[in-house]
Amino acid sequence: MTNESHRNTYWLPFALVCSLFFLWGLANSLNGSLIRHFQFALDLKRWQAGIVDSAFYLGYFIMAIPAGLFMQRFGYKKGILAGLLLYATGGLLFLPAASVRVYGFFLFALFVIASGLAFLETAANLYVTVLGNPKRAEWRINFAQSFNGISIILGPVIGSLFIFSQQEYTPALLATMTPEQIEAARVQEALSVRGPYGVIAGVVLVVALLFGLTHMPEVNQEVEEMQGRTSVWELLRCYRHLTLGILAQFANVGAQATLWGYFVDFKMDFSPSTHLAIAVPYAEFWHSTIKRAFEEMTLEQMAGYHASFALVLFMLGRFAGTYLMSQITPRYVMVGYCLAAVSLVAVALLAGGLVAIACISLVYFCQSIMFPTIFALATKQMAPAEQKLASSLVIMAIVGGAVMPPLAGLLSQWGGMRMALLVPLVCFAYVAFYALWGYRTSPERTIKQM
Repeated sequence: MTNESHRNTYWLPFALVCSLFFLWGLANSLNGSLIRHFQFALDLKRWQAGIVDSAFYLGYFIMAIPAGLFMQRFGYKKGILAGLLLYATGGLLFLPAASVRVYGFFLFALFVIASGLAFLETAANLYVTVLGNPKRAEWRINFAQSFNGISIILGPVIGSLFIFSQQEYTPALLATMTPEQIEAARVQEALSVRGPYGVIAGVVLVVALLFGLTHMPEVNQEVEEMQGRTSVWELLRCYRHLTLGILAQFANVGAQATLWGYFVDFKMDFSPSTHLAIAVPYAEFWHSTIKRAFEEMTLEQMAGYHASFALVLFMLGRFAGTYLMSQITPRYVMVGYCLAAVSLVAVALLAGGLVAIACISLVYFCQSIMFPTIFALATKQMAPAEQKLASSLVIMAIVGGAVMPPLAGLLSQWGGMRMALLVPLVCFAYVAFYALWGYRTSPERTIKQM
């Protein structure tokens, strides 16, 4: 088949796979808005609202292996369709959940969304590598990941524009309201999530329809079955760098979920009315572009725009890190980013105020390369069949995002948001340890014979 034929065959499947990267980034980055929003809408404590991330990441943890087994049996196209249908179902469940205002219902909807994303993430990287010329596989992966970077920026923007209310219900305002008025306000706040998630569900269904109508190359023949040749315990026993890498990914995702999920809370606690000068025109651009000019930004909306701006830094950090890794050893880049993240969180904890917000925003830049680099370090120097199982274990470590945000929320109940920063501080310190020493493989364990 000629190169031109390949391009004609693969351009539409490739475009559809790129949309998967966009869709799961959008769902992930909306969680921070929900955590802030549910505190008033559902009358939750901060640590209770943090369970939003727990339900979300538990979906990944529980469904990662079932998703892989499903795709091995039925193929990757059917696996993607199953993932998209689960994603859309979870989005549609937000409609009745908002009407009944039962927190457990929302958590179930998020779990269903994440279950669908587990299918999509399991499939997408492999699809990107096979859709076209193998020599350009690396470029295709990086290109597809750029859509993830765009979508995570949009999540907080959507939260600020369409979820957060134009009215801030401060303790002083609530003190002037009757119980009936407060309850009515909570009802209206809960209903505001229906529009964004209903639209997202509709878009996902359209993408599912396009996938269903599009011929997708079947890649089952390229996926080797494990056939019991190795076990989880054997891998963990033989590969110390894998075991420590799983813990590093657990810590990394836990720190990320804490900062992303509570960013609006950090902003409202540390510096509610003073803003980063560089983020103000960014916020005004989004607000004036979509909202009517006379609708003044609330402080909560401004905090949401700050969160989106921090995710711009995350995307820039990924581009910068990718360039630096082409010039020097990737692990050295990782070490520098980790040590910078530890230092910035420590300064934020000690300083508070707008300085803390600036430091937390810069941490996003530093964290941008951690997930893929930890993944590469943890799964290196193994036989191909071992790497498949090891990869699943490292992906499952994202359950750290389910554990750390509620812990940070509990700490904030005792000592404010400063105490919550202890969670990412400890997490990044461990990731730095892994980048400095824990990544090392044992010579006698390198690429065991199967």
